[in-house]
Amino acid sequence: MNKCVNIISFDVPYPPNYGGIIDVYWKLYWLNKAGIRIHLHCFSYGRLPAKELDALCEKVYYYPRKTGLLSNLSYLPYTVKSRQSTEMENNLLANDYPILFEVLHTCYLLNDLRFKERIKLYRHSNIEHDYYKHLASSEKDFVKKMYLKIETKRLEQFEKIISNANYILAVNEIDSFYFKQKYTKPQTIYLPSFHPHSKPEIKEGKGDYILYHGNLSISENYEAADWLIDHVFSKISEKVIIAGLNPPTFLKHKIEKFSNIILAENLSEEGMNDLIENAQIHCLHTHQATGLKLKLLNVLYKGRFILCNNQMLKGTGIVAGKSITICNTDEDYCSALKSQINLAFEASFIEERNLITKRFNNAANAAALAELL
Repeated sequence: MNKCVNIISFDVPYPPNYGGIIDVYWKLYWLNKAGIRIHLHCFSYGRLPAKELDALCEKVYYYPRKTGLLSNLSYLPYTVKSRQSTEMENNLLANDYPILFEVLHTCYLLNDLRFKERIKLYRHSNIEHDYYKHLASSEKDFVKKMYLKIETKRLEQFEKIISNANYILAVNEIDSFYFKQKYTKPQTIYLPSFHPHSKPEIKEGKGDYILYHGNLSISENYEAADWLIDHVFSKISEKVIIAGLNPPTFLKHKIEKFSNIILAENLSEEGMNDLIENAQIHCLHTHQATGLKLKLLNVLYKGRFILCNNQMLKGTGIVAGKSITICNTDEDYCSALKSQINLAFEASFIEERNLITKRFNNAANAAALAELL
């Protein structure tokens, strides 16, 4: 039986090199493998059309995102207002397929009566107003901080629109409980993020450096890097690499003060994968227990020893083990680093990862999603 779906993406999902866009791209890949015919609608603001998407989709539509001041002068969140498109509405009305709205930013049409009889799925990435609230608290630029505070309030009001969905697809078990309690009409389903990994492929043996990686242009990530430098990396002599996209100037200057810390910025996908695979220890830290951190999935499948705080694992079902250590204080991190820096990563640790990653199986999760269509 042929199944078709419209997927509305908040950005062009290629290359899949950051956050939620990784989930979108690999969802396309695995739904295509499951025989789903995809009509992809994506908003473009800097990324070019990609022929790689044509190979996965029946049809790909690109709409310009309407950025600028006018989109901010609205009761709607800027992230939503800037993604309105009459052309997209007409394209969606030209068929009767289910519509998958990727994150809250694309959900403007969820309460449109013209789509009342359609199957509508909302893909959660974060509880957006919580996420933006945390971003605002860690943002150093005053103008950006004010924008984030305003957007937080608008997103909290706008979130009610998801009550018009048939299904809420939550990436995190705790967030799933939040939606079940607050929105009783849609059926909420726990569906972890899609990702590029089929099975753990981790190098045995040892590495000679500690790694923190993430999109360093986002305040959540540069705040974590800043905390780790102050509380952990500045207190050890071992080699540390901090890697990611577009690090802010203050972080560059801070890293320059320490001889054991190296900044690797704007690496290729191949270069980042190489760093992840060859690190001895991965330090992960966050102040925001929202969504599912894609950097966590990357190191679960590719990385040796993992040190992280409770917030990083919250809602994932992952617990501490032989190769995963929970560290909630600077003393915890420093102690674990010293005990694991010279340990060899053994085959038994890889077996542990095989068990941990079962819930993140892309083929099984794509089959579950296909059933909803």
